[in-house]
Amino acid sequence: MNSINFTKHILPHLIAVLTFLIVTVIFFNPIFFDNKSLEQHDINQWKGGAQELIEFREQTGEEGLWTNSMFGGMPAYLIDVDWSDSIVGKFKQVLSIFLPHPIKNIFLAFVSFYILLLPFKVRPYLAIVGALGFGLSTYMIIGLGAGHNSRIGAVALMPMVLAGIHLAFRKRLFLGCGVTALGLALHLRENHLQITYYLLLIVLIYGAIELIQAIKEKTLADFAKKLAVLILAATIALGTFIGKLWTTYEYSKYSIRGKSELTQAQSSGEKSGLSKDYAFQYSNDPWGPMTLLVPNFLGGGYGQFFVQEEDSETLKALQRAGDQQMANQLARYSSSYWGEKPPAPYYVGAIFCFLFVLGLFFAEKKYVIWLSIVSLFGIILSLGDSFSSFNYFMFDYFPGYNKFRSVTFTMIMPFIAFPLLGFIGLENILKSDQHKEVRKKLFLALGISGGLCLLIVILAGIASFTKGGEEQLPVWFTSALKADREALMRADALRSMLFILLAGVAIYLTYLKKTKFGVLAIVLGALVLLDVTLIDKRHFGEDNYRRSSDRSFITPTEADKQILKDKSQFRVYNLQADAMSEARTSYHHHSIGGYHGAKMRRYQDFYTNCIEGQRSNLISGVQNGNMDFSTYGAINMLNAKYLTFGPGKGDFIVNESALGNAWLVDQVKTVNSPDEELEVVCTVPTDSIAVVDVSKFEVSKTTFRQSGTVKLDSYSPNKLEYTAELSADGFAVFSEIYYPHGWVATIDGNEAEIIRANFILRALEIPAGKHKIVFVFKPKAYAIGDTLILISSILLLLLVLGSIGYSAKSSLSKVSESGE
Repeated sequence: MNSINFTKHILPHLIAVLTFLIVTVIFFNPIFFDNKSLEQHDINQWKGGAQELIEFREQTGEEGLWTNSMFGGMPAYLIDVDWSDSIVGKFKQVLSIFLPHPIKNIFLAFVSFYILLLPFKVRPYLAIVGALGFGLSTYMIIGLGAGHNSRIGAVALMPMVLAGIHLAFRKRLFLGCGVTALGLALHLRENHLQITYYLLLIVLIYGAIELIQAIKEKTLADFAKKLAVLILAATIALGTFIGKLWTTYEYSKYSIRGKSELTQAQSSGEKSGLSKDYAFQYSNDPWGPMTLLVPNFLGGGYGQFFVQEEDSETLKALQRAGDQQMANQLARYSSSYWGEKPPAPYYVGAIFCFLFVLGLFFAEKKYVIWLSIVSLFGIILSLGDSFSSFNYFMFDYFPGYNKFRSVTFTMIMPFIAFPLLGFIGLENILKSDQHKEVRKKLFLALGISGGLCLLIVILAGIASFTKGGEEQLPVWFTSALKADREALMRADALRSMLFILLAGVAIYLTYLKKTKFGVLAIVLGALVLLDVTLIDKRHFGEDNYRRSSDRSFITPTEADKQILKDKSQFRVYNLQADAMSEARTSYHHHSIGGYHGAKMRRYQDFYTNCIEGQRSNLISGVQNGNMDFSTYGAINMLNAKYLTFGPGKGDFIVNESALGNAWLVDQVKTVNSPDEELEVVCTVPTDSIAVVDVSKFEVSKTTFRQSGTVKLDSYSPNKLEYTAELSADGFAVFSEIYYPHGWVATIDGNEAEIIRANFILRALEIPAGKHKIVFVFKPKAYAIGDTLILISSILLLLLVLGSIGYSAKSSLSKVSESGE
């Protein structure tokens, strides 16, 4: 009779899920018990940019595919668009047992890494320990605190994809196909292509090693069969994402990820993608990877200053100085961090570092090669311009690599590889009967990892503990600063050494059968949790929570309330903040600025070359009492009717020179290149002259009469309707951003060519008379892509159900044959 042993086959997985749930609830207890939610900077900014789209969806049931809330206007694909992938969404809800967003991503990371370790024959109770350490690693927790929810969600599902691939190569083809398809579909749904790129690198290295082995063993036919199954899985998963991928690819060519059309950028060698300076802005410090083992190797993270610590030598030195003014000035130099690059305090865990070294000795050779390459590659890539000889080559020649910034995100590669190789090695130790070899290599691993920590303790004094510019500070101050930084390094090195020794002793005693395996799982689990969570709390604490009812970021200011009384369509220009990196204004108004990592390239060029200069002159003029804004053509053509400079009731200026939603010009100034177009539009009076690049667009003539009006009748994100009344043929410029894909213009129902004018805006030639003009945004990439997503989601559902059913039936048969 077919039966399953509940204790052996079911209970460990139930315990795993229960453990993950309990740890999630305890770690994020303010959410569950204090009615709080996470305070996430990037999510607050996202809310600003997405608000118009959310309101449009709630009011109409339709999707807003374009938004005017940020940067004058941009496609909404990368902000907030719902697709027909609800089936994939339901899978995520079930796997995360309906936990609230975004902490469900941490629970998913637990589950996903647990699933990864099982096909590598790591027993469930050890897999629980590995999963907990991965899910609560600083990579995950710091990212969550910053509001990088899509990144953390994508990272959480990487292990599941790898698990499916490995299952397929272990000849569990049907199950491997299902797990790969589901994991990849869930991963892609997070829409973080940078993390997908790093996942692809890990998979390619795995595949290369399997291919080499297949060639050596002359099993290429079997390799091809497995590869075909995985390609099928990837195709179905990709189908559930194809609309997002299509629209993203289409838009990326026009975003700052695409190639600049300006000659200056091209002559400097800039290719399609980001500039090197921008891409490598957040590179790891040359010594940054040491934080994998010793968290405070380079000091603390952002916002950690010694003047905040009562027992620090720095604070004592400032107090002894007796000069309060000087103390206040020096306090801002008391940062505990002394690296030359922005801090990237990614701590994988001392125990995981020890286990990784252990895995180098005890794991199968092909896994050692795969995961060692993955780790080293990820670490080198994270160095960015700290290792420019290699990374500039990657940036210039490796396909797609120059599309991404924040290269420290590549540290996810060792964060997956370290615990995976470590637990494979640990499992092999516990199964080994080679006592002499195990003892020798176990002590060697302890000596390497723990010895490195001891070496840091002993040699810490030889480090400089200073960064650029600090040599100008008083010697008495820098001496105290160095002492505090040295103490931090030593303390954390000793801390890591202690955790390594405790884990080593627990493993060795279990191997000698002095303690039972269950005790090892509990002790190792407790040590790993203690190790990573104590470091997590340095970066993630009470300050990361706020009351769920706290809406301070989006609460309208008195200035907002006054402006909102105006029901016409206009834009607001926030002069108080850096308009290009804040989206609070966008929550309430259509804004000239915004917050997004993929704004339009032309808009960025226009803002940098035209608006920034006019902004400086405008502010100076206002300060001198000049309220005539007619000469600021770049700002006026964007219909910036309100200029804000504070939250108060009167902290805004009405710009009477804003050109409105559309206007007629009497002259079209023709140019023949983007450079010339940008140069001219920055200087001409845009109320009477339009600039058109005739190498790309045709105009019937260059002289028109400003005899008539073009009035906006109705507005929605996807559709704008105007009435034009002209006594003669005219050339109308619209204060709407030009985008070549999806926008269709009609005059009295007949399609009309949209001309790009003034570098970034739309324009039409309109015949004399009264006309109905309509702009509609209906991109084919969305319409077709969404249909393909729905079809692929249904196929995914059938595949997952089929693979689960087949696997269950197969397992029952094996149980029956073995007599268990």
